[in-house]
Amino acid sequence: MRRRDEADFTEFAGAAIGRLRRTAYLMCGDWHRAEDAAQDALVRIYRRWDKLNRQNGLTTYAHKAVVSVVLDQSRRPWRREHTTAEPGDLPCPDAARTIDDRQLVIAALEGIPAGQRACVVLRHYADLSIEETAQVLGISIGTVKSQTSKGLLALRAQLGERTSS
Repeated sequence: MRRRDEADFTEFAGAAIGRLRRTAYLMCGDWHRAEDAAQDALVRIYRRWDKLNRQNGLTTYAHKAVVSVVLDQSRRPWRREHTTAEPGDLPCPDAARTIDDRQLVIAALEGIPAGQRACVVLRHYADLSIEETAQVLGISIGTVKSQTSKGLLALRAQLGERTSS
């Protein structure tokens, strides 16, 4: 890789690592796994740096890489012991509101299937369009719409149960 390309990649990586890490965290619910996923995604980007369209496709490719890494991690045999949250396992908000709402949402995200979680995170956290989300996940636009809708319904059901208690 040329020096200029190396400098461009370093600048991109510095700017993107935080967002990639947060996206990975919302998908897996574990900061250590999210850190690993973000770093692995940057490695994938680095390997293809010379071939990537840096004007339009870089952000989309970065999201695709981090989503792919998180999904790959979840398929590894030693990761299967990690169970997703059951609705009864979610923390209950108390009257004093000491539990942060973010923790409720993160716990609820862990309770929905990976495909729905990926669509919800990419659409509503990463703020990708339906088309960009479809491209990142390698699925159709209709599938993005239905998975996002189902994921949001599941989140509302889980969060509604917790806040009405």
